Amino acid sequence: MHMLRLALLILLVPAAALAKGEKGGDFDYYVLSLSWSPSWCALEGRSRNARQCTTGSGYGWVLHGLWPQYENGWPSHCLTSARDPSRRETRAMADIMGSPGAAWHQWKKHGRCSGLPPEDYFARVRAAYAAIKRPEILRKLRHPVRLPASVIEEAFLEANPDLEPDMITITCREGRIQEARICLTKDLEPRRCGADVSRDCRLENALLAPVR
Repeated sequence: MHMLRLALLILLVPAAALAKGEKGGDFDYYVLSLSWSPSWCALEGRSRNARQCTTGSGYGWVLHGLWPQYENGWPSHCLTSARDPSRRETRAMADIMGSPGAAWHQWKKHGRCSGLPPEDYFARVRAAYAAIKRPEILRKLRHPVRLPASVIEEAFLEANPDLEPDMITITCREGRIQEARICLTKDLEPRRCGADVSRDCRLENALLAPVR
């Protein structure tokens, strides 16, 4: 009886593992997530000795990811027939993503869900990043400041006239400005975010550290 149960478990494990991933290419829109590098470095990166966090690296808004999204919820770790990216391809994304490891992680969790091969997905990532203007005034900070998170959203809206307030959300973590998340169509045009994405940080005194 025990041997029969063990045999059934062995047979069922592969099917259960495959069932965790959705089919690549089946999604409704993208979320472009931009991470404020000084916040990430203060909370995580410096303890990892991340090169992104070295003085003089100059990283401000780093591309966290381009995430396929449903109108409610999102897919992850999808099943796809596309090959995985080479080290050369992930290394080439470090200029906007901070490190090759970040590019690999984003491909594994989100890129496979796009249904695209890695060269096309990373090209789309780069195009999405280039299409959104990051407010230059935030790079001019010389000292940490505390401000309403809504000020960051307003800066993005001013820099990107095609954006509306329901197309962008600002997140915070541990009292710091964390990310700007912009919703885009599959053609990378701004669009309204789903309800589960539209959760703006309400802090009135969020910390914003300067670019190093």
